[in-house]
This record gives sequence, C-alpha cells and structure tokens, in this order.
Amino acid sequence: MSYDRVKQAAKLTIGTKQAMKTVEQCQATEVFIAKDADPRITIKIVNLCKKCGVKVTYVDSMKMLGKACGIDVGAAVAAVVNE
Repeated sequence: MSYDRVKQAAKLTIGTKQAMKTVEQCQATEVFIAKDADPRITIKIVNLCKKCGVKVTYVDSMKMLGKACGIDVGAAVAAVVNE
C-alpha cells in the first residue's frame, strides 16, 4: 500500500507549497497526491513532477494522507525527500 511508503519515508514535505519547492530543487523521489484534493491546487505539482521526472502516486483521501504523514489534518500533497 502506498501509505506505507509515506510512513516509512525518513523525510517528508507536507503541503503543496513545500512539495513544489522540494520538486523544484530536485530533492523529491516521489510525490503523493490525494484524489479528493482540489485539482486547481494539484495540477501545478503534477505538471512539475512530469517535467522533473518525479513519480506521482495518487492516494484515496486527504484525511488518510494526512494521517500517514503523522498530522491531524488532511494533506492534499506530500513529497518524499531524497536524503
């Protein structure tokens, strides 16, 4: 399950703005996007990931992604940071 990869990541950036920075700096190995997140928010990061060759994985919900990241609120986007 993809949530396990989020939980096992040594370092994460949570949120669209932080994830965008991580991808722009070529530090992201994989980006997780919640299927129920607003597409107007997620389309930019999806396009950036395609451009930079970063794997995009869609997960079921913002609530589950937030929980996998260890936060009490939903997360639209989370990026696994390459150590």
